Amino acid sequence: MRYHNITKDDMLNGDGLRVVLWVSGCDHCCKECQNPITWDPDGGLLFDEAAKKEIFDELDKDYISGITFSGGDPLHPANRLDVKNLIIEIRNKYPDKTVWLYTGFTWKEIKDSSITPLLDVIVDGEFEIDKRDPKLLWKGSGNQKVIDVKKTLASEDPSEPVLYCGDYA
Repeated sequence: MRYHNITKDDMLNGDGLRVVLWVSGCDHCCKECQNPITWDPDGGLLFDEAAKKEIFDELDKDYISGITFSGGDPLHPANRLDVKNLIIEIRNKYPDKTVWLYTGFTWKEIKDSSITPLLDVIVDGEFEIDKRDPKLLWKGSGNQKVIDVKKTLASEDPSEPVLYCGDYA
């Protein structure tokens, strides 16, 4: 897996203060994407032990709520296995931290993925410029959903996502 950045003390990509891993690789190529530099799966830096240590050093801090995976797309084929393994490691070491993941895939496309049950929140769907609204909470366009994964998977109909929050704070 490759990545472009690790953001610390982030308040824009999930609930609370978070560390954000911006991975490389995205095939959605949304018009007017905020991070087109992350589309190339061969771009950025190799995710190595030093990068992992940087993330874990942040997660060691009591005031950090958790980690957010963004990009690029963490569910790009070049990322899926490494992201899954990293999430498992984080879950084992930091069971009280939350794990958020942004993806261009829809809930319908990923609900049965082996990564999905490891997550607390998924922000799904491609960014659509004609549905852009800067006032939306934790998403860029109105078609995207901020999904409470645990509640959705525990619901009577897990094919229908349970939202983590409304559109506005």
